[in-house]
Amino acid sequence: MMKITDIWCEKYRPTTLDEIVLKKDTLQYFKNVQESGNVPNILFVGRPGIGKTSLSKIVVNNLLKCQYLYINASDENGIDTIRTKVINFAQTKSLFGGIKVIILDECDGLSIDAQKALRNSMEEFHEVTRFILTANYKHKIIPALQSRCQILDIVYDKSDYIEKLISIVKKEDVKISKEEFLKVVNNSFPDFRKGINNLQQYFISEGKEEVDSNLDSFFTDIIDNLLPQKKYTNIRKYIIENEHLFSNDYDLLFRKLFDHLYECSLSEDKKRDCLITVSKYFYQNSQCIDQEINFYSCILDLSI
Repeated sequence: MMKITDIWCEKYRPTTLDEIVLKKDTLQYFKNVQESGNVPNILFVGRPGIGKTSLSKIVVNNLLKCQYLYINASDENGIDTIRTKVINFAQTKSLFGGIKVIILDECDGLSIDAQKALRNSMEEFHEVTRFILTANYKHKIIPALQSRCQILDIVYDKSDYIEKLISIVKKEDVKISKEEFLKVVNNSFPDFRKGINNLQQYFISEGKEEVDSNLDSFFTDIIDNLLPQKKYTNIRKYIIENEHLFSNDYDLLFRKLFDHLYECSLSEDKKRDCLITVSKYFYQNSQCIDQEINFYSCILDLSI
């Protein structure tokens, strides 16, 4: 019997190559890594919750079974982290023979100076240490680092995503209709963490808590009601008060806004201008300091 305190996304976090969802060619790549017992420097790129961190730990714990150092680069993002933790670990030989691995999770959070220092460390200690980097945004990794890594985009088919969630539904005996299950899938794909959390939310609330973010109504309220009336102060307040609808994920919000405008009944010229505006702010979203302000500015810039 599942305890209400269990965290499903941790309970079902993959720990072996057989458990993780990957494309066939990517899966075969890591089977070759397991056979050879060696790995190049790798950069995993993909959406949050897609399995980059889990795959990194599978490589070191399950495939190579090697000594490793894990660093969350979004928390420790300065050059001092590279000068102390990384270099101190990288310069010594493994206690067990063979290579050591340094996992730098969310490496796109490293400062430019830290990335340049990391580039030098990769070259200097290549005989004894390998690096596995993960990033949500490849363009935030300097070209010199990218060129020193094999870059793997972590993607998978939606059918594989659905199959994995169905297996959790069966194991946990979640009483959910096909319609509600598809809402979970469509609102979460390809983010496994979000999909599993939404299933657990549905299970705990016994289906009483809405799993669909209902962002269409959110955009209707902003674009059809608040924006034409020039209630600009109310717009920002409304966005902040409803962040729970999109789990504070502004990338998701931009994608849903783009889809909403694409389907709405605007003239073709007006729709074109709006889609270009959203695309411009969506691009800025990965580089800005405050994503809420960036989204709010996008809404104000829409000429509807």
